[in-house]
Amino acid sequence: MIALWSSAFADDFDDGVAARDRGDYATAVSKFRKASEQGSASAQASLADMYYEGEGVPRNYMLAIYWYEKAAEQGDVRAQFKLGLMYDDGEGDLEGYMLAIYWYGKAAEQGDVRALFNLGLMYSNSEGALRDYPAAAYWYTKAAELGHADAQNNLGIMYDEGEGVPKDYNQAVYWYTRAAEQGNAWAQNNLGVMYDKGQGVPRNYKQAVYWYTKAAEQGNAWAQANLGAMYGNGHGVAKDYVQAYVWFSLATAQDIEDDWMSLDLLEYQMTPEQIAEAQRLAREWKPR
Repeated sequence: MIALWSSAFADDFDDGVAARDRGDYATAVSKFRKASEQGSASAQASLADMYYEGEGVPRNYMLAIYWYEKAAEQGDVRAQFKLGLMYDDGEGDLEGYMLAIYWYGKAAEQGDVRALFNLGLMYSNSEGALRDYPAAAYWYTKAAELGHADAQNNLGIMYDEGEGVPKDYNQAVYWYTRAAEQGNAWAQNNLGVMYDKGQGVPRNYKQAVYWYTKAAEQGNAWAQANLGAMYGNGHGVAKDYVQAYVWFSLATAQDIEDDWMSLDLLEYQMTPEQIAEAQRLAREWKPR
C-alpha cells in the first residue's frame, strides 16, 4: 500500500514537471498540488515556486512560504534556501532576520553553497550588534572552499582588511586569485590592487595591468579607473593618454570620481585630435 501511494504522487510530480516544462502551468499546479497533499517534498517546493513566480496561479508569497515550509520541514534543501532568501529579502525586522538565519543554516548543514555564502553576507552586512565579522569569515570560508567565487573574493577582503580574521595579505592574495581565475571582476580588480601596491606579492605593475584589464573589460568601474591611472602614469604599460582618457571616461560614467582621475587635467596634456579619438573609443566601447 505504501509503495503504491509513493508511486502515485511520484507520477503526479513527474507529470507536473513535464507540464511546467512545456509551459502548461495550470496543469503543473494541479499535479504539484495533488502530489503535495500526499506529502511529496519535491512537489511542495515546486508548488511554492509556482506561487512565488505567479505561474498558473496568482502570485502569492504567503502561500509560497506555506509550501516551502512544508517541503523544508521534510529536509528539502532547495526549499530551505528559498525560505532563507524570502525572509532575507523581507522588511529587515529582527524576526525575519532570525528566520533567514535559521533556514539558511538548515540548507548550509546540507552543504548548500548559496546558503553558506548568504550566511556570510548576513553576518558581514548587518547593522549594529547583529554584525559578526568572525561568523561571516567562518561562513565565507565554508563557501569559498567549495569554489564559490563571490565568497572567495569576500574572504579575500576580510583578510585584506583584517575583519573577522587577522590581517594577512598573503591569504588575501590567495583568495582573490582563486576568485579572479573564475572570472570574478571584483576579485580581478582587488588582485590588481595587490600587485599595484606590492601587498602579499612583490610589486608588479604588469600583473596589476593584466588583472585590471580583465576586470575593466567586464565593466568594473574601479578597475577601469585603476587601469586609466596605469596608462596615465606609464606603470606596467607605455604611457598613453588616449587610453587613460578612455578608461577614466568609462569609470566616471558609472559615478566613480576622484581627484586623481580628472579628465580636465588629462586634457591639458592631450591634443584636440587625441581627445576626439579617446571620446570616440569611449562611446564605442562594449564590455567583453
